[in-house]
Amino acid sequence: MTKDYFIQLANYNIWANNLVHSWFEKITDEQWKQPVVSSFGSIGETALHVAAAESVWLDRLNNVPSPVWLPAVFKGSKKDLQVLWAKASAGLKLFVEHIAEAKLSVNLSFKRRDGIADELAYYQILAHVFNHSTYHRGQVVTMLRQTRFAQDSSTDLSGYYKTRHN
Repeated sequence: MTKDYFIQLANYNIWANNLVHSWFEKITDEQWKQPVVSSFGSIGETALHVAAAESVWLDRLNNVPSPVWLPAVFKGSKKDLQVLWAKASAGLKLFVEHIAEAKLSVNLSFKRRDGIADELAYYQILAHVFNHSTYHRGQVVTMLRQTRFAQDSSTDLSGYYKTRHN
């Protein structure tokens, strides 16, 4: 795994998240909050989870002593959440751009949300974060369709490569 690979994934993550955010701007508050069957109970709850995960992992990568878990404190609007999510995604990209390639194999010690100490190599964390966001974006597509929103398009990595001509 190379730094260039993770830069591509960070760029892809932003591209795919921007597509999802464009769909969020087209749905109603009712669709945002509508109960749906998935890992989380609504589109809004799923979006909050992904934004929180990207944010907490970014904090861990940057050695923030006590990362905040957004679902425990977030009280903002759909737009506020999109801003926080975009900020976390941009922060991940910036982190990847500035990490020394040799450091990708170094382990980072951190505490999980339950307080248990853990560690993973930087490349493992980055792979997890980008894969995690991809997984939940797929769920968002299904959830959007359950709320009768059908204006979505593919967020596949191959689509990113085709639009970017990489």
